[in-house]
Amino acid sequence: MRLYTFSVMTSLGNRLRLGAELPDDRILDLNAAYGFMLADRDRHPCAAALADVLAPADIHALLGNGHFGLQAIAEACQYYSERAGTTHLTGPNGATLVYNAVDVQILAPLPRPLSIRDTVGFLGHIRGAMAPNPIPPVYEDIPAIYYKGNVNSVIGDGVDVRWPTFGDCLDYELEVAAVIGRKGIDIAESEALDYIFGYTIFNDVSARTQQYKEMEGMLGPTKGKDFDTGNIIGPVLVTADEFDPRESHEMIARVNGEEWSRGNLNEMDNGFAAIISYISRHETLYPGDVIASGTVTTGCGAELRKFPQPDDLIELEVEGIGILRNRFVKAM
Repeated sequence: MRLYTFSVMTSLGNRLRLGAELPDDRILDLNAAYGFMLADRDRHPCAAALADVLAPADIHALLGNGHFGLQAIAEACQYYSERAGTTHLTGPNGATLVYNAVDVQILAPLPRPLSIRDTVGFLGHIRGAMAPNPIPPVYEDIPAIYYKGNVNSVIGDGVDVRWPTFGDCLDYELEVAAVIGRKGIDIAESEALDYIFGYTIFNDVSARTQQYKEMEGMLGPTKGKDFDTGNIIGPVLVTADEFDPRESHEMIARVNGEEWSRGNLNEMDNGFAAIISYISRHETLYPGDVIASGTVTTGCGAELRKFPQPDDLIELEVEGIGILRNRFVKAM
Protein backbone atom coordinates (compact mmCIF):
# COMPACT_ATOMS: atom_id res chain seq x y z
CA MET A 1 0.00 0.00 0.00
CA ARG A 2 0.94 3.62 -0.55
CA LEU A 3 -0.02 5.62 2.53
CA TYR A 4 -0.57 9.36 2.99
CA THR A 5 -1.03 11.51 6.03
CA PHE A 6 -3.32 14.36 5.03
CA SER A 7 -5.32 17.18 6.55
CA VAL A 8 -8.98 17.95 5.86
CA MET A 9 -11.07 20.91 6.96
CA THR A 10 -14.10 20.08 9.11
CA SER A 11 -16.56 22.06 11.20
CA LEU A 12 -14.17 21.47 14.10
CA GLY A 13 -11.10 22.68 12.19
CA ASN A 14 -8.32 20.76 10.45
CA ARG A 15 -8.14 17.05 11.17
CA LEU A 16 -5.27 14.70 10.36
CA ARG A 17 -6.23 11.54 8.51
CA LEU A 18 -4.43 8.48 7.20
CA GLY A 19 -5.19 7.35 3.68
CA ALA A 20 -4.25 4.85 0.98
CA GLU A 21 -3.62 5.85 -2.61
CA LEU A 22 -6.36 4.95 -5.10
CA PRO A 23 -6.32 5.36 -8.89
CA ASP A 24 -7.05 8.76 -10.44
CA ASP A 25 -5.41 10.83 -7.67
CA ARG A 26 -7.87 9.80 -4.98
CA ILE A 27 -7.20 8.84 -1.38
CA LEU A 28 -9.15 6.31 0.69
CA ASP A 29 -9.62 7.34 4.32
CA LEU A 30 -8.53 4.13 6.04
CA ASN A 31 -10.17 4.77 9.40
CA ALA A 32 -13.51 5.55 7.76
CA ALA A 33 -13.15 2.63 5.36
CA TYR A 34 -12.54 0.18 8.20
CA GLY A 35 -15.54 1.55 10.05
CA PHE A 36 -17.60 1.20 6.87
CA MET A 37 -16.54 -2.44 6.58
CA LEU A 38 -17.52 -3.21 10.19
CA ALA A 39 -20.88 -1.50 9.84
CA ASP A 40 -21.72 -2.91 6.40
CA ARG A 41 -20.37 -6.45 6.75
CA ASP A 42 -20.76 -7.13 10.45
CA ARG A 43 -23.52 -4.66 11.39
CA HIS A 44 -21.28 -3.82 14.34
CA PRO A 45 -23.03 -1.35 16.69
CA CYS A 46 -19.72 0.33 17.64
CA ALA A 47 -18.10 0.35 14.21
CA ALA A 48 -16.63 3.86 14.50
CA ALA A 49 -15.19 3.30 17.98
CA LEU A 50 -13.68 -0.04 17.02
CA ALA A 51 -12.19 1.45 13.85
CA ASP A 52 -10.52 4.14 15.96
CA VAL A 53 -8.73 1.38 17.84
CA LEU A 54 -7.82 -1.05 15.05
CA ALA A 55 -7.36 1.34 12.12
CA PRO A 56 -6.68 4.73 13.73
CA ALA A 57 -6.35 7.89 11.67
CA ASP A 58 -2.94 8.63 13.22
CA ILE A 59 0.08 6.90 11.65
CA HIS A 60 1.89 6.52 14.98
CA ALA A 61 -1.13 4.85 16.57
CA LEU A 62 -1.35 2.53 13.58
CA LEU A 63 2.34 1.63 13.83
CA GLY A 64 1.78 0.84 17.50
CA ASN A 65 -0.73 -1.81 16.47
CA GLY A 66 1.99 -3.77 14.67
CA HIS A 67 0.93 -6.36 12.11
CA PHE A 68 -2.65 -6.15 13.41
CA GLY A 69 -2.84 -2.54 12.20
CA LEU A 70 -1.39 -3.40 8.80
CA GLN A 71 -3.82 -6.30 8.48
CA ALA A 72 -6.74 -4.04 9.39
CA ILE A 73 -6.03 -1.37 6.79
CA ALA A 74 -5.30 -4.00 4.12
CA GLU A 75 -8.67 -5.61 4.86
CA ALA A 76 -10.39 -2.23 4.67
CA CYS A 77 -8.80 -1.48 1.27
CA GLN A 78 -9.84 -4.87 -0.09
CA TYR A 79 -13.41 -4.54 1.16
CA TYR A 80 -13.73 -1.05 -0.32
CA SER A 81 -12.26 -2.07 -3.69
CA GLU A 82 -14.85 -4.84 -4.02
CA ARG A 83 -17.63 -2.26 -3.56
CA ALA A 84 -16.10 0.79 -5.16
CA GLY A 85 -18.67 0.80 -7.95
CA THR A 86 -21.50 1.28 -5.49
CA THR A 87 -22.67 4.88 -5.20
CA HIS A 88 -22.83 6.98 -2.05
CA LEU A 89 -20.63 4.82 0.14
CA THR A 90 -19.93 6.43 3.51
CA GLY A 91 -18.36 5.46 6.76
CA PRO A 92 -20.04 5.40 10.18
CA ASN A 93 -22.02 8.57 10.90
CA GLY A 94 -21.73 9.60 7.25
CA ALA A 95 -17.94 9.85 7.28
CA THR A 96 -16.29 10.55 3.92
CA LEU A 97 -14.54 7.51 2.49
CA VAL A 98 -12.70 8.96 -0.52
CA TYR A 99 -11.06 12.34 -1.10
CA ASN A 100 -9.61 13.88 -4.22
CA ALA A 101 -5.93 14.58 -3.59
CA VAL A 102 -6.33 18.17 -4.81
CA ASP A 103 -8.95 18.83 -2.11
CA VAL A 104 -6.74 17.90 0.85
CA GLN A 105 -3.37 18.98 2.19
CA ILE A 106 -0.77 16.23 1.88
CA LEU A 107 1.63 16.22 4.83
CA ALA A 108 4.79 14.30 5.62
CA PRO A 109 3.82 10.62 6.06
CA LEU A 110 5.14 10.91 9.62
CA PRO A 111 4.64 14.59 10.50
CA ARG A 112 6.69 14.08 13.66
CA PRO A 113 8.78 10.89 13.68
CA LEU A 114 9.70 9.33 16.99
CA SER A 115 13.35 9.78 16.05
CA ILE A 116 15.53 10.39 12.98
CA ARG A 117 18.85 8.69 12.39
CA ASP A 118 20.66 9.53 9.16
CA THR A 119 23.38 7.09 8.18
CA VAL A 120 26.09 6.65 5.54
CA GLY A 121 24.88 3.75 3.46
CA PHE A 122 26.64 4.86 0.26
CA LEU A 123 30.42 5.17 0.71
CA GLY A 124 30.65 6.71 -2.75
CA HIS A 125 28.89 9.78 -1.37
CA ILE A 126 31.57 10.28 1.29
CA ARG A 127 34.36 9.64 -1.22
CA GLY A 128 32.91 12.19 -3.60
CA ALA A 129 32.29 14.80 -0.92
CA MET A 130 35.78 14.41 0.58
CA ALA A 131 37.75 14.10 -2.68
CA PRO A 132 40.63 14.31 -3.30
CA ASN A 133 41.22 13.29 0.33
CA PRO A 134 40.69 9.63 1.27
CA ILE A 135 37.82 8.75 3.56
CA PRO A 136 38.63 7.75 7.17
CA PRO A 137 38.79 3.94 7.63
CA VAL A 138 35.97 4.10 10.19
CA TYR A 139 33.44 4.44 7.36
CA GLU A 140 34.40 0.99 6.11
CA ASP A 141 34.80 -0.54 9.57
CA ILE A 142 31.40 0.46 11.02
CA PRO A 143 28.19 -0.25 9.05
CA ALA A 144 26.20 2.66 10.49
CA ILE A 145 27.95 5.96 11.02
CA TYR A 146 25.03 8.28 11.74
CA TYR A 147 23.76 11.46 13.35
CA LYS A 148 20.35 12.17 14.91
CA GLY A 149 18.08 14.74 13.29
CA ASN A 150 15.50 17.12 14.72
CA VAL A 151 12.03 15.55 14.61
CA ASN A 152 10.43 18.99 15.03
CA SER A 153 11.84 20.32 11.77
CA VAL A 154 10.07 17.82 9.48
CA ILE A 155 8.08 19.06 6.49
CA GLY A 156 6.44 17.29 3.57
CA ASP A 157 6.03 17.53 -0.16
CA GLY A 158 5.39 20.99 -1.62
CA VAL A 159 6.42 22.93 1.49
CA ASP A 160 9.07 25.62 1.05
CA VAL A 161 12.45 25.18 2.71
CA ARG A 162 13.25 28.41 4.54
CA TRP A 163 16.86 29.31 3.85
CA PRO A 164 18.59 29.82 7.24
CA THR A 165 20.29 33.15 7.83
CA PHE A 166 23.63 31.40 8.43
CA GLY A 167 23.32 29.19 5.35
CA ASP A 168 25.19 30.82 2.48
CA CYS A 169 25.46 27.41 0.78
CA LEU A 170 22.31 25.27 1.02
CA ASP A 171 22.29 21.73 -0.34
CA TYR A 172 19.90 18.85 -0.96
CA GLU A 173 20.60 15.18 -0.18
CA LEU A 174 18.84 12.40 -2.09
CA GLU A 175 18.01 9.54 0.30
CA VAL A 176 15.50 6.80 1.13
CA ALA A 177 14.23 6.40 4.69
CA ALA A 178 12.94 3.27 6.39
CA VAL A 179 10.21 3.57 9.02
CA ILE A 180 10.47 1.06 11.85
CA GLY A 181 7.24 -0.86 12.52
CA ARG A 182 8.23 -3.24 15.32
CA LYS A 183 9.92 -2.79 18.67
CA GLY A 184 13.25 -4.58 18.87
CA ILE A 185 16.72 -4.66 20.38
CA ASP A 186 19.90 -6.51 19.33
CA ILE A 187 18.22 -7.34 16.03
CA ALA A 188 19.95 -9.93 13.88
CA GLU A 189 20.90 -8.71 10.43
CA SER A 190 19.04 -11.67 8.90
CA GLU A 191 15.80 -10.46 10.55
CA ALA A 192 16.27 -6.70 10.37
CA LEU A 193 14.20 -6.00 7.25
CA ASP A 194 11.20 -7.61 8.97
CA TYR A 195 11.21 -4.69 11.43
CA ILE A 196 10.56 -2.13 8.68
CA PHE A 197 6.97 -0.99 8.14
CA GLY A 198 7.66 0.99 4.98
CA TYR A 199 9.86 3.33 2.97
CA THR A 200 9.74 6.96 1.90
CA ILE A 201 11.98 9.63 0.35
CA PHE A 202 14.16 11.72 2.64
CA ASN A 203 15.85 15.05 1.87
CA ASP A 204 18.45 15.93 4.49
CA VAL A 205 18.85 19.64 3.71
CA SER A 206 22.30 20.88 4.72
CA ALA A 207 23.85 24.31 5.27
CA ARG A 208 27.27 23.30 4.02
CA THR A 209 29.51 26.19 5.11
CA GLN A 210 28.13 25.99 8.62
CA GLN A 211 28.34 22.18 8.64
CA TYR A 212 32.00 22.11 7.57
CA LYS A 213 32.94 24.66 10.19
CA GLU A 214 31.15 22.80 12.99
CA MET A 215 32.53 19.37 12.12
CA GLU A 216 36.04 20.58 12.81
CA GLY A 217 35.01 20.07 16.43
CA MET A 218 34.60 16.31 15.75
CA LEU A 219 31.16 16.15 17.36
CA GLY A 220 29.16 15.90 14.17
CA PRO A 221 26.87 18.46 12.51
CA THR A 222 24.80 20.85 14.60
CA LYS A 223 23.30 24.00 13.02
CA GLY A 224 24.52 22.78 9.65
CA LYS A 225 21.69 20.25 9.85
CA ASP A 226 19.41 21.69 12.55
CA PHE A 227 17.06 24.41 11.35
CA ASP A 228 13.34 24.66 10.71
CA THR A 229 12.17 22.91 7.50
CA GLY A 230 15.53 21.10 7.26
CA ASN A 231 14.19 17.51 7.21
CA ILE A 232 11.83 16.58 4.38
CA ILE A 233 9.91 13.30 4.22
CA GLY A 234 7.41 12.16 1.64
CA PRO A 235 5.32 12.30 -0.31
CA VAL A 236 4.11 8.79 0.47
CA LEU A 237 4.99 5.86 2.71
CA VAL A 238 5.18 2.61 0.74
CA THR A 239 4.64 -0.49 2.85
CA ALA A 240 7.49 -2.99 2.95
CA ASP A 241 5.50 -5.70 1.17
CA GLU A 242 5.58 -3.51 -1.97
CA PHE A 243 9.15 -2.18 -1.80
CA ASP A 244 12.40 -4.13 -1.46
CA PRO A 245 15.47 -1.88 -0.96
CA ARG A 246 17.75 -4.63 -2.24
CA GLU A 247 16.17 -4.43 -5.70
CA SER A 248 16.87 -1.84 -8.39
CA HIS A 249 15.28 1.55 -7.64
CA GLU A 250 16.59 4.48 -9.68
CA MET A 251 17.17 7.64 -7.64
CA ILE A 252 17.20 11.00 -9.45
CA ALA A 253 17.57 14.60 -8.31
CA ARG A 254 16.51 17.52 -10.48
CA VAL A 255 17.00 21.24 -9.91
CA ASN A 256 14.51 23.36 -11.86
CA GLY A 257 13.84 20.36 -14.08
CA GLU A 258 17.51 19.73 -14.89
CA GLU A 259 18.93 16.39 -13.79
CA TRP A 260 21.81 16.82 -11.34
CA SER A 261 22.07 13.42 -9.67
CA ARG A 262 21.35 9.80 -10.53
CA GLY A 263 22.05 6.57 -8.66
CA ASN A 264 20.39 3.38 -7.49
CA LEU A 265 19.27 2.23 -4.06
CA ASN A 266 20.73 -1.24 -4.63
CA GLU A 267 24.21 0.32 -4.72
CA MET A 268 24.25 0.80 -0.92
CA ASP A 269 27.51 -0.47 0.57
CA ASN A 270 25.81 -0.86 3.94
CA GLY A 271 22.21 -1.98 3.41
CA PHE A 272 19.28 -1.34 5.70
CA ALA A 273 19.64 -4.77 7.31
CA ALA A 274 23.22 -4.15 8.44
CA ILE A 275 22.40 -0.59 9.48
CA ILE A 276 19.40 -1.55 11.61
CA SER A 277 21.24 -4.45 13.22
CA TYR A 278 24.11 -2.16 14.22
CA ILE A 279 21.91 0.66 15.53
CA SER A 280 19.87 -1.77 17.64
CA ARG A 281 22.91 -3.02 19.56
CA HIS A 282 21.96 -2.57 23.21
CA GLU A 283 19.42 0.06 22.09
CA THR A 284 15.72 -0.46 21.55
CA LEU A 285 14.16 0.63 18.28
CA TYR A 286 10.49 1.63 18.35
CA PRO A 287 7.67 1.93 15.82
CA GLY A 288 7.92 5.38 14.27
CA ASP A 289 11.72 5.60 14.32
CA VAL A 290 13.07 6.80 10.96
CA ILE A 291 16.39 5.50 9.65
CA ALA A 292 17.72 7.08 6.45
CA SER A 293 19.98 5.42 3.91
CA GLY A 294 22.36 8.31 3.61
CA THR A 295 22.92 10.17 0.37
CA VAL A 296 23.17 8.15 -2.83
CA THR A 297 26.47 8.56 -4.67
CA THR A 298 26.47 11.94 -6.54
CA GLY A 299 23.18 12.72 -4.73
CA CYS A 300 24.06 16.20 -3.46
CA GLY A 301 25.65 19.44 -4.59
CA ALA A 302 28.70 18.94 -2.36
CA GLU A 303 29.81 16.04 -4.55
CA LEU A 304 29.07 17.92 -7.76
CA ARG A 305 30.74 21.14 -6.57
CA LYS A 306 27.63 23.15 -7.40
CA PHE A 307 24.68 24.13 -5.24
CA PRO A 308 21.03 25.17 -5.55
CA GLN A 309 20.25 28.86 -5.51
CA PRO A 310 17.38 30.74 -3.81
CA ASP A 311 13.97 29.96 -5.37
CA ASP A 312 15.25 26.77 -7.02
CA LEU A 313 12.82 23.84 -7.14
CA ILE A 314 14.36 20.58 -5.91
CA GLU A 315 12.77 17.32 -7.08
CA LEU A 316 13.91 14.01 -5.61
CA GLU A 317 12.58 10.92 -7.36
CA VAL A 318 12.87 7.32 -6.21
CA GLU A 319 11.51 4.60 -8.45
CA GLY A 320 8.70 2.78 -6.66
CA ILE A 321 7.99 5.64 -4.25
CA GLY A 322 7.44 8.85 -6.20
CA ILE A 323 8.72 12.43 -6.38
CA LEU A 324 9.37 14.76 -3.44
CA ARG A 325 9.24 18.43 -4.48
CA ASN A 326 10.32 21.46 -2.44
CA ARG A 327 11.54 24.95 -3.21
CA PHE A 328 14.46 26.59 -1.40
CA VAL A 329 13.25 30.07 -0.47
CA LYS A 330 15.37 32.88 0.95
CA ALA A 331 13.69 35.67 2.92
CA MET A 332 14.12 39.15 1.49
